[in-house]
Amino acid sequence: MLNPEFWKGKRVFVTGHTGFKGSWLCLWLEHLGAQVTGYALAPPTNPSLFEMANIAASMHSIIGDVTQQPALEKALAEAQPEIVIHMAAQSLVRYSYQHPVETFSTNIMGTVNLLDAVRRVPSVRAVVIVTSDKCYHNEEWVWGYRENSRLGGDDPYSASKGCAELVVHAFQHSYYNPANQGQNVAAVASGRAGNVIGGGDWALDRLVPDIIRSLLKDEPTLIRNPQATRPWQHVLEPLHGYLMLAERLYTHGHAFASAWNFGPPEQSEKTVGWIIAKLYELWGVNFDWKKDENPGPPECTFLKLDAAKARGYMGWRPKLDLPTTLEWIVKWTRRYQAGADMRQVSLEDIQRFMAIVPQD
Repeated sequence: MLNPEFWKGKRVFVTGHTGFKGSWLCLWLEHLGAQVTGYALAPPTNPSLFEMANIAASMHSIIGDVTQQPALEKALAEAQPEIVIHMAAQSLVRYSYQHPVETFSTNIMGTVNLLDAVRRVPSVRAVVIVTSDKCYHNEEWVWGYRENSRLGGDDPYSASKGCAELVVHAFQHSYYNPANQGQNVAAVASGRAGNVIGGGDWALDRLVPDIIRSLLKDEPTLIRNPQATRPWQHVLEPLHGYLMLAERLYTHGHAFASAWNFGPPEQSEKTVGWIIAKLYELWGVNFDWKKDENPGPPECTFLKLDAAKARGYMGWRPKLDLPTTLEWIVKWTRRYQAGADMRQVSLEDIQRFMAIVPQD
């Protein structure tokens, strides 16, 4: 369970704060009373949740590149954070085929730069490195991947995330190991989640944003692979896991310094076709989606995580079923369409989620 009191006054450094997940995380941290410094490139989409919800209003926002270590190290040294959550990444599979150098550089060397810079900032006690469910070598089987499953990937994005996990492992054992570095060294862990959905995601070549854009234009959505199955979850679910993990790294140290999956239950593993049908129903349209005749690069058909470790050792578990998640997305988007204050709308979603969390 998340402890809201823990976060009051905590100095937290978030990379990737201008992205979809980073924006939700920073708004949540601000709501909890943390002192947040963000470091990231300019918002990656237009529109962006970062701008429409005025995320920078009550935090220190730095526009910078994690591949530029001197600037990153300077920002960390000035912020003197107690907790670091690394979310900066190139996060799109199809984009990675077109921009492999950028993908590998950001996802691998960005992680190296962050972990190396933290070594020289003694205020840091806990580091959460966010990677992806796609860090696992996909066997296209029905079982969920566990934290000790084989890493790897056939596309640049997946391979870069598998490599980022190897980087974390190497730094954990070489530089953040209390056995040879002392008990005061920061505790480092990785969090793995995927197919995160929610209001305010405007990324290209991602299913739910593509559907939302088409609905706002009142036109059918182009769908590549309606039979592909994914473990869908609301963005607040894994963010809740990352916050819980950061708390435990801070309070319990290296006992939690390992890899952690944050995935939804089996009931939330649905096909692309099911998702689009449900969103069309909730939006109230009666036209059909269209088949995209340009399939693009190959993508996996089936992928899911086993989150038993997080449930058993941290008490983390998903709170929103998939129909509720999709309802929240539609309500968020309808309020955006009506010109509402999206910072307040997003805060209301966070407050609603937090009201559900203690009900274990």
